[in-house]
Amino acid sequence: MTPSQGALTLFLCGDVMTGRGVDQVLPHPVPPNLYESYVRDARVYVELAEARNGPIRAPLGFDAIWGDALAALKQAAPDVRLINLETSITTSEAWWRAKGIHYRMHPANAPCLTAARINCCALANNHVLDWGYAGLRETLATLRRLGIATAGAGEDVDTALRPAVLDLGSRGRVIVFSFGEDGSGVPPDWAATADTPGVDYLPDLSPSTARRIGERVASVKRAGDVVIASIHWGGNWGYRALPEHRAFAHALIEKAGVDLIHGHSSHHPRGIEVHQGHLILYGCGDFLNDYEGISGYEDFRGDLTLMYFASVDPATGRLVGLRMLPMQLRQLKLHRASSADAGWLCGVLDREGRFLGTGTRLDETGALVLQWEQASWPAAPPLSP
Repeated sequence: MTPSQGALTLFLCGDVMTGRGVDQVLPHPVPPNLYESYVRDARVYVELAEARNGPIRAPLGFDAIWGDALAALKQAAPDVRLINLETSITTSEAWWRAKGIHYRMHPANAPCLTAARINCCALANNHVLDWGYAGLRETLATLRRLGIATAGAGEDVDTALRPAVLDLGSRGRVIVFSFGEDGSGVPPDWAATADTPGVDYLPDLSPSTARRIGERVASVKRAGDVVIASIHWGGNWGYRALPEHRAFAHALIEKAGVDLIHGHSSHHPRGIEVHQGHLILYGCGDFLNDYEGISGYEDFRGDLTLMYFASVDPATGRLVGLRMLPMQLRQLKLHRASSADAGWLCGVLDREGRFLGTGTRLDETGALVLQWEQASWPAAPPLSP
């Protein structure tokens, strides 16, 4: 399939973790103190990255961490740029004591997001409240000041549940809902309430939860709108889409009016499905992080990531085409992946896609292209009551 002239182009990626080591190499880092079991200074993550791939000339410019991704974004000229921002933007020192890992970026470093012209940040994830309620409030205020829309978190339950509405003028609107669930490490007590800030928390992945989301979608969606459900779910490692994730994604498409599922939490890309013409990304993989010097799980190649460019028909919300550009995290910034690494990623997505009715091929430009046929759609697992 090739994108039609009227299709919207959406840029999507996985977790953008600009805290900790990444924040330390930007111009205005927060104090490096950490409260982890093994690492007490965020600069250690910079040292580990340098030990793996060579010196990093800090401070890096706000655009530098995006590396080769910026040229790719300019060339693709997407209508919307959506990321899962898995970092608190704050100088708060009130770390969440029940958690072992805490990410924060100094508000003065937040222009790294505008350097990539990010339109919207999904915030319902397991790090947005790492530095307490004050940290979340400062995160929201900082993003609003920069003109970046948010979804999935707010000062109270009303604002946390409010979707981001991205108005593209004559091109229509893209509406983003952001949800987090316990399987990805989002604490249940992070759910926003009438009195406390928090996230749009999914209590379960049941049909009744899907129906409630459908009611919320129906209250805002109008003809020509494309609705995205950005979901932080599941563990960090492993390729197979969980049956409960597939069932919930299918229910959101079939019953709730959602057009595209933007799944994240896994540290590496997972298989892709097209259900009734609608794209389901079960796990986009980390996009920016400070993990490159950390050992373990090497077989998953967490240093490799993807830029997802989805072309969607705004009249139907159906997928027209999906191109993915393979990137590699090296020296805390993004580089185009080698042809060998791109081929490896292509093989992984093609292998995993067989279970989901999709295939992946490598084109002459080094991009990965999704292939699918309606006749090959596998049946969804049954929804549990």
